Amino acid sequence: MSDVVEKTLTALPSLLSLDSHSGSTKLSSSSKLGNLIRGITELTSKHEEEKLIQRELASIKEQVSSPNTSMRQMKELMVRAIYCEMLGYEASFSYIHAIKLAQQGTALEKRVGYLAVSLFLNESHELLLLLVNTVLKDLQSTNLIEVCMALTVVSQMFPKDMIPAILPLVEEKLTHPKEIIRRKAVLALYKFYLIAPNQVQHIHNKFRKALCDKDPGVMTASLHIYLQMIQENPEGYKDLTASFVTILKQVVAGKLPMDFNYHSVPAPWLQIQLLRILAFLGKNDQSSSEIMYDILEESLRRAEINHNITYAILYECVKCIYTIHPKSELLEKAAKCIGNFVLSTKINLKYLGLKALTYVVQQDPKLALQHQVTIIECLDHPDLIIKRETLELLFRITNAQNVAVIVEKMLEFLRGNKDDYTTIDLVGKVAELAEKYAPNNEWFIETMSTVFSVGGDTMQPDIPNSFLKLLSEGFDSVEEDRKLKLFAVDSYVSLLQGEPGKLPQRFLQVISWVLGEYSYLRGELDAATVLRLLAKLLDTKSTSSETKSWVLMAMTKVCEGGVGVSVAQEVCETYSSSLDTALRQRAQELQHLSQDRDLRAKVLPREAGSEPLEVDSSLSFLDGFVSEALAAGAAPYKPHHQRQEELAQAKALSMEPYGLPISMSSCSIADRQSPTLLSVSSGLSGDSPSLSQKGGSTTPKLDGVKRVWGRQGYLVQTEPVEESDLVEVTGPLQSPNQQAGADGPPSQTPTLKPTPQPEQEKQQLASSLFVGLGSQSSLCLMGKPEATTQRFRRKAKGPVLSSSTGEQISNSSVSASSMANNLLCNDLLDSNITSETAAPSLEQTPQLSRDLPAANGACAVESTDRDVKENSASLIGDNRLVAADPAPRGDRGKLKDFSAHLPAEFSGLCHSDISPLASNQSLDVSACHVQKEDSLVLVVFMYNSSDDAIPHILLELRSDELEVSCEGDSPVEEARSRSVAVCQYSLTVKKPSVHVEVAGTVSYQLPVGTSQSVQFSYKLPLTSFIRPLTVSTEEYGTMWLDFSHDTKQKLTPICLGQEPLMDTLNVLKKKLKLHVVEIIGMEGIVACRVLRDQPCLMHCRLHAGALSVWLRSPVPDLPDCLMYHCQRALQEH
Repeated sequence: MSDVVEKTLTALPSLLSLDSHSGSTKLSSSSKLGNLIRGITELTSKHEEEKLIQRELASIKEQVSSPNTSMRQMKELMVRAIYCEMLGYEASFSYIHAIKLAQQGTALEKRVGYLAVSLFLNESHELLLLLVNTVLKDLQSTNLIEVCMALTVVSQMFPKDMIPAILPLVEEKLTHPKEIIRRKAVLALYKFYLIAPNQVQHIHNKFRKALCDKDPGVMTASLHIYLQMIQENPEGYKDLTASFVTILKQVVAGKLPMDFNYHSVPAPWLQIQLLRILAFLGKNDQSSSEIMYDILEESLRRAEINHNITYAILYECVKCIYTIHPKSELLEKAAKCIGNFVLSTKINLKYLGLKALTYVVQQDPKLALQHQVTIIECLDHPDLIIKRETLELLFRITNAQNVAVIVEKMLEFLRGNKDDYTTIDLVGKVAELAEKYAPNNEWFIETMSTVFSVGGDTMQPDIPNSFLKLLSEGFDSVEEDRKLKLFAVDSYVSLLQGEPGKLPQRFLQVISWVLGEYSYLRGELDAATVLRLLAKLLDTKSTSSETKSWVLMAMTKVCEGGVGVSVAQEVCETYSSSLDTALRQRAQELQHLSQDRDLRAKVLPREAGSEPLEVDSSLSFLDGFVSEALAAGAAPYKPHHQRQEELAQAKALSMEPYGLPISMSSCSIADRQSPTLLSVSSGLSGDSPSLSQKGGSTTPKLDGVKRVWGRQGYLVQTEPVEESDLVEVTGPLQSPNQQAGADGPPSQTPTLKPTPQPEQEKQQLASSLFVGLGSQSSLCLMGKPEATTQRFRRKAKGPVLSSSTGEQISNSSVSASSMANNLLCNDLLDSNITSETAAPSLEQTPQLSRDLPAANGACAVESTDRDVKENSASLIGDNRLVAADPAPRGDRGKLKDFSAHLPAEFSGLCHSDISPLASNQSLDVSACHVQKEDSLVLVVFMYNSSDDAIPHILLELRSDELEVSCEGDSPVEEARSRSVAVCQYSLTVKKPSVHVEVAGTVSYQLPVGTSQSVQFSYKLPLTSFIRPLTVSTEEYGTMWLDFSHDTKQKLTPICLGQEPLMDTLNVLKKKLKLHVVEIIGMEGIVACRVLRDQPCLMHCRLHAGALSVWLRSPVPDLPDCLMYHCQRALQEH
């Protein structure tokens, strides 16, 4: 302890500059912080420490409040306050002074102030708003130190709502001449992307520039952003695969400065980031994976230094190799690397090997078979971490044939485990395995009973809830369902007849519920016997009040008269006067229902759990009460988050006038929580609390329970990989004792020679643990998609939805590829970047067209031999081309105006400029889009610039975001020389995104018989599909309550006159074609729709100079996309 204190005292002078003598390495004897630390080290009890800290805090509070305290003294006081906070004592009085120090001090004092603020406050702290102006001022400072400090604070903690205020300044710093500023700016943007991705969508192009920065530090910082974006949408960044590979080649070859080396390893953390990125890009993509093979092999070869950091690189290499499209040579080298780790005598390396083996075992089970003996030895390893990781490995290779042995090993570990965290993790895994692979009812109930006993009250509540839900819903087989419930009743009755006082409370609750629901199924079991067993639980001192409520409810269900009534009456007399309100209520219910059999049959019908529970999420039974209260002048309900927002904003008296009075006759119950009543509803679309918690129902709250013990596990989420089997399964699962004559595994890793008897036991255990991994059967390993029928398959509760209905596409992923190409084409080709790390991006840039610029935002013409994926909704054989009059003869370069060929029905309609898209030696393709009231029409012009007619023209359009349908009457088989063919397609939005894109291919055959094709893409903003939605105020309120997807953001209003709200809504109405439903005081409601029939509602509230905008829609991603365009529209005005 003295060494630590000495080091602390030695390091503090560099921060505090308390000793005026140069070269001093000891804390001044007059330093109060030094005296405080020394005083704490001399104490002998926690009580004395508390007294000392309280005196110190009182002294600090008195000094910071004094007007005579200088900034230098304030700096020392802040460091002492930081030290007290680090020890766990509150020093909230110093928070405001830390902000003042950051605002007013010199460079060193500001540094201490910023440090104190970052340690004292969190991102949601209200005092953090006082730091915004200071950060803005420091970001505009010419002092590099102040700019660095401001960027550091922004990247650590900053209010989400204040990001738009500083975002332009942070963007400017991306082009700063100093690399440290650029690097910190990239990290700040990374923070913004994590907390508010929709606010930085428009600067994705600048991320690309950061990746190509000439400074390796800036490039390294940008990888954090790219790792996050690629993890969310790998398809949008496939074009950067070669760039990342080239960067990794340069890093591995040692091209970076020596400052990036760590123990002679070139930029190891940069290598790890790049390997993770490549793993995401190469997954299920053979073409991208082939680019990576060479550098992955080189990385494996070069990582030969015996150091922990090289082991980390090897581990990431192995994960990447087993994630991307497989290559046999690389898999062999990765397997050898894993084997070296697993067989190592060093605990860290053995753990790393088990970790890697856990990740890859489902794709290559041969690895687990090769190390069977080593894995079994790890089960008895003295290191608990090794044991736990081995059990994780066994969990991943579990199947229907080895589940009993693996679960037994897990339970054996749990019985001796003392760590709550490990218990929670393993209990969840055992419960998941038991439900998925249970060989029979008896084993399932016994295993779950052991889980409840061993897990105790520390387990997640989802586990007993899921178990009870499984019992209540039942299974497809009625006979199996009845047997399972009967065995559960018999097991729990025998447990209660033993020593129930030793059982955990949650297990007692499960027992009570099961006996209350299903004890009647056992005809020979007397109800009075069950009542006495339950009453015995009530007399146990260790039974909690919550468990007693469960027991009383179970007795209410079981009591049928006769002897049971007398037992019930005794219990009622005891608990009718209980101080616990819940117990008194349950006792009263028991007393009344036990005396009235008919009433009990109506209130608590048997087999009620098998019927779906209807929940009135809108609470319509309260409509009468709400109507009376509103008519009497009661205030409409405001959700919690809106009340908190108003409390946070209302710092002074409101000088705003009241809104216009609202006639109660025009308001219905449906819009009692709508913005039309100056309040916004908070999603009643979510699940309401279970009625069992309110009305005394006996059914536990099971619906809506989130299963955290899923296929991916509770802790480390390993990706499911494919299985290839090796060992032949010769018989059903047997215990190790029953398999004395079983054959050993085909291959074993050499280890220390045990005695013959232990060796035989290990072989028997191996044959039980690894059974099923080698046969090419339909066995399904844990974590893989379900390939076999699960034993306990629950009954369907409603119509089965298609899996495609739940798919969503992120806003940034829709046109990321074309955006990347556009940036590389338009920006990076003209840049003067000389860094080697930028070279790969330039090499992969698509070639620009010679004479046709990309007018619609995409990079001109793609090569004709590009691999185009077939689309099931392709328009092959269904397009209709309309022949137009021959164009005037002349050079193709002079043909620029196709407006004369626009169909006559579009005259008078608004249309975009006709943009050239692609061309080759004989065909030019251009397009524009026409705005119609109920659709958007894409008009494609194909000009035959050759002297020969082109027969057999075929046009295909594809889009992931749009629905494309052909318009027109007659197809054209050929295009005459120097003529224009026109075709029309109706476009509607299928999956909203900020920008949507349609790709096309024109295929035709030349007279000489040669097939040609021209490919193009056309990008449109989402605003092209927005139309006004005319609704009344009442209809708006009803729709608002029905919509579930929303987003909120504060925007800067437009001030053109005396009414900024009106001015802002007029701008949005003009630019985005929105419909203003009504304006009430400082609030407005707006409605629009996206073609076709995708509504979106907007609620605006002007307060304190800011416009709070709340968008809500039934369509995922639509509110975020529309918020982006609203922000751009107001910024561009």
